[in-house]
Amino acid sequence: MHLFYCPDIATTFTLSEEESHHCVKVLRLAAGDEIEVVDGNGTWHHARITMAHQKRCAVEIMRSEARAPHWPHKIVVGIAPTKNIDRIEWMIEKCTEMGIDRIIPLQCRYSERKEVKPERLRKILVSAMKQSLKATLPMLDAMTPVMQVINAPFEGKRYIAYCDMTLPREQRKVFAREYIPGEEALILIGPEGDFSPEEVKAALDAGFVPVTLGDSRLRTETAAVQAVASCHTLIQINETKQR
Repeated sequence: MHLFYCPDIATTFTLSEEESHHCVKVLRLAAGDEIEVVDGNGTWHHARITMAHQKRCAVEIMRSEARAPHWPHKIVVGIAPTKNIDRIEWMIEKCTEMGIDRIIPLQCRYSERKEVKPERLRKILVSAMKQSLKATLPMLDAMTPVMQVINAPFEGKRYIAYCDMTLPREQRKVFAREYIPGEEALILIGPEGDFSPEEVKAALDAGFVPVTLGDSRLRTETAAVQAVASCHTLIQINETKQR
């Protein structure tokens, strides 16, 4: 069954121009064919095409069902976009496939990239959501100063990963041992040049837990994927123990 994304499908009963083109011109679906549509807010719709127009494909919704994320609480990653944008795009795709609630692009002192194109990143989010058969689209924030994120309230546990050899390292804890399955989590990942000492100090003063993601020195985007993968692995282990 073909899956499409339309945030307002329940009120317009019409796919977007982009999705209509893919449906009618690329896949060559016709009136009477059944499709599935997600709204990005957790609802999965089973629909039938009523008008196969390449710009305004109309549908009727036969039934709808709520599909909550398969992980119990929010997973949020704040990450400084890499100089090579392909790497951050890869990270966003993989984290969405695994399951993530929110991505915050960080503006840090040592950031090599000062801006991102949100429309391009959102397309990747939508594609990864559909590919992994999810009904909820992760939130994507605008580029945000890291100090603003550090000082913002968060209902859950907050972590910061850094690898600077000049900063206190003995206080860092292994993230996979610190993360509590089912607890909302925010983890900050710095740029290629790492967080500045001032940024780390501000985070620690604000109550962030200093963590390491393993013995290897990871690229920025790999660190984010490792963190999200650790969360899901621990959630699955915990759910298995409870059965």
